[in-house]
Parts: sequence; C-alpha cells; structure tokens
Amino acid sequence: MKMSESKAKSNVPGAVARALLVVALAIFPAMAIPSTAPDVAQSMILLAVFAGGIVFAEYASEYPGLIEFRFAAPFNRSRFALIALMAVLLSLLQRHGVEPGALSALAAKLASACGQMLDFTGSPVHLLAAALPSWVPEAHLTLVRDGAALSMVLAATTVIGFAAAIKLNAWPMGAGPFNVWINLPTFDPTAGNDVVLRLQRHARINVVLGLLLPFLLPAAFFASAVLIKPLTLLSPMGFVWGIVLWAYLPAALVMRGVAMARVARMIRVSRRRFADSEGNAFAHA
Repeated sequence: MKMSESKAKSNVPGAVARALLVVALAIFPAMAIPSTAPDVAQSMILLAVFAGGIVFAEYASEYPGLIEFRFAAPFNRSRFALIALMAVLLSLLQRHGVEPGALSALAAKLASACGQMLDFTGSPVHLLAAALPSWVPEAHLTLVRDGAALSMVLAATTVIGFAAAIKLNAWPMGAGPFNVWINLPTFDPTAGNDVVLRLQRHARINVVLGLLLPFLLPAAFFASAVLIKPLTLLSPMGFVWGIVLWAYLPAALVMRGVAMARVARMIRVSRRRFADSEGNAFAHA
C-alpha cells in the first residue's frame, strides 16, 4: 500500500510540469497575436485548462489510460516539441502581419522559402491553398501556403529523425524490457491473431493513412463549403491550429506506425532468443 502511494506521489511533479507546458502552448498563440479577439482568447484559456487537466490526470495516474508510449521516451516529447514549434512559428508568422519584429521576420523568411520550394502542382501545400474559397485574398493564400509549407517541413523532419533513431536502435530509450500494455493501452495484445502480425498490420495502416492524409484533408475544405460553412483559415486561431492539425495528424500517424513496427520487431527478436535458449537448454539436457 505504501509503495503504491509513493509511486503515485512521484508521478505528480512530472504530471504538473507536463500539464503546465500544455497550458502554456495552448494559450501562446492567443497571447502572441495582437489581433486575437478577447472572447477568443478567453475561450482558448478555458480549452488550455481543460487540456492541461487531461494531461495531468493521465500522467499522475500509475496505470495507463489513453496516451500511448508513456514509458518509451522520447516519443511523446518529440510529438509535443513538433506541435510547440509549429504553433510558435505560425503564431509569429501571423503576428508579423500586425506587429513585425525580428523573430517574426525570421519566421516569415523561413516560411516563404519553404512555401516557394513546396508550391508545385500536386503537392499537399498547393492542394491546401487551392482548397480555400476563391474569394479569399491573395495575401492570405500566400500566408497559408507559407505556413503550411513550413509546418510540413517541420513534420517531415521530425518523422525522418524518429525513423533514423529507430534505425540506429536509439528508440525506445527506457531501461528494461518494453511493456506493450502500458505503452499501448488501447491495443489489446491478447485479442485476435498473433500480436506481431496485428502490430505489423496496424503499423502499415497508420503509415499509409499518414502519408495519404495531407492529400485527403483539403477535401474537408470543399466539403465544408457545401455542407456547413467554408473553412477559410482567416481567423488567427483558425490559421494557427488549422495548419497545425493539418501537418501534425499525418506525422503522428506515421510515427505511430513506425513505432508499432519497431515493437513488432522487438517481440519477434525476443521470441527468437527465447526459442534459441530453450533449444540450447534441451540440447544440453
């Protein structure tokens, strides 16, 4: 009883730190962009507190809930760093049109270079800009193009870096054996067929869906114009978080798929070692 209480208490400082980081990230765009309306800023603060509460509850708990790879650093840290970097740079890019500064000018130059590089027919960036309504100002289309291109470069760099870490056997970094249950709480290893085959199938689905999603998401803009209200990304928060989600979701799916494929290989290697040790023990018996 005392041991479980001490473990639960030891999780609280880390949970508080993570929750505060999430809250700070959620409210940063609203605070950094001067043109944000007061009611929108208040709504973002409420959403930030809600998101921070979820993160605190998840990490303060001793048992897994919804967040995957809690004990397989730096998977979640890489994903958070990606979201944070995209949100900060997109906020600075949006701020540059209102109150230019040295940092916002640097973000604008980086975004413009990425936009010119990735703006070609058939690219996800070009499709996203083309999916916006025709009456959207040309300056805003260029801003969306540059912001989307910068976010895509960041997302692709993160995915490539994570894949390289797996290739170099630098992930997962946790000590001891990899526990599938606590790192994949929504995946039941006892259900269905062999766990390795199921992990490999899930990995392929995640990777394929992640690669296709940047091309499929612009269709949501066309659908919104027909069904409800056209998505324009004209509002500051819509611009920042709309592009963040557009770039982050595909990257997160690919990273999840690559991680699950790595877990499948780890289980297969562990099984092979166990079978070899059993065979050697039988031979010496």
